[in-house]
Amino acid sequence: MLCENSFTIKSKELKNNKLLTAIAMVSAVFIWGCQKDDFKEITGVCPVVESTSPENLIAGVPLNQVVSVTFNTEMDPATITTSSITLFGATQVAGTISYSGRTAYFTPSSILLPNVVYTGTVNTSVKDVTGNALQTDYVWTFSTGAIRVDLKTSARFGVLAATGISSVGVSEIRNMDVGLSPGIRSAITGFPPAIVLNGAIYAADDATPAGVQALLLQSKSDLADAYIFAQSAVIPAFAAVSGDLGGKTLLPGIYKSSTTLRIQSGDLILDAQGDVDAVWIFQVAADFFTVGEAGGNVVLAGGAQAKNIFWQTGGSATIGNLTAFQGTLLALTSITMNPGATTTGHLFALNGAVVLTNTNIINKP
Repeated sequence: MLCENSFTIKSKELKNNKLLTAIAMVSAVFIWGCQKDDFKEITGVCPVVESTSPENLIAGVPLNQVVSVTFNTEMDPATITTSSITLFGATQVAGTISYSGRTAYFTPSSILLPNVVYTGTVNTSVKDVTGNALQTDYVWTFSTGAIRVDLKTSARFGVLAATGISSVGVSEIRNMDVGLSPGIRSAITGFPPAIVLNGAIYAADDATPAGVQALLLQSKSDLADAYIFAQSAVIPAFAAVSGDLGGKTLLPGIYKSSTTLRIQSGDLILDAQGDVDAVWIFQVAADFFTVGEAGGNVVLAGGAQAKNIFWQTGGSATIGNLTAFQGTLLALTSITMNPGATTTGHLFALNGAVVLTNTNIINKP
């Protein structure tokens, strides 16, 4: 019995020792909390990075990407700086930091470079509102794609204008919507006989469907961003063009005209040379137009795709009689499609109107 009692007592002592050890461990956690914090007592859960945009290892990121980092808890804004959140390509990327809710936003001072791997880092100097610090650096990478204008929500529209949309005769917008903002429904005329196939027409004063005003505001904002991006793109280095592009063949790249540009004496051929992701950006300081009869068409070759072609104009644009156009028109003022003209792309008028005439067809790129 004595042996049993001794064993029992020792077992109890062992259990008590284990219990005391466990209590001590809990106490230590309670006393110290997160390492590197400002307080010795637990004041909350240690902050961690919950998600980033772009996500880790994602490819093809747009060059105008705003990088965001979302935490699991509210952070101390004073610790969210360009020193605590950094972005590196070949060199450190300059930019500005903002913070809202649980998310920090890093906006690069200039567009990112194409086809580059970038590394983002959130270091341990970031702290939550109670003083707890991130325990280890958070590091992730992503890679950019080729230079491309990101239309975002405006891509759903075949026609998006500011002051009016009209059609004189029978025209078709296929598999895309039509939008007008800040113009109102009465400024949309000629529908019918013009029709929208597999799409809808939205105006800024529409009472239904719910959220249409927010949709149009966001799309116009995204359109403005796309216009600015196309206008200011500098990588790769631009090639200067002027006058008439008719009869020429152009490889992918940025083409800049300081005056009015046209396609007239022959067709313009855009040759991707087998690269289906090849991109063209045309930066036209003034008006742009195509002229039919002796050419005036945009012809795609070598795998070129209309969705990768962008025409930014500082004035208005006209698509000439019976010509076939390819790409997205980003006009600062207005756009007119002459009789029989067709396009595979988008017609976007930032501050003016889009005018269709007769037998125009707009296809989704």
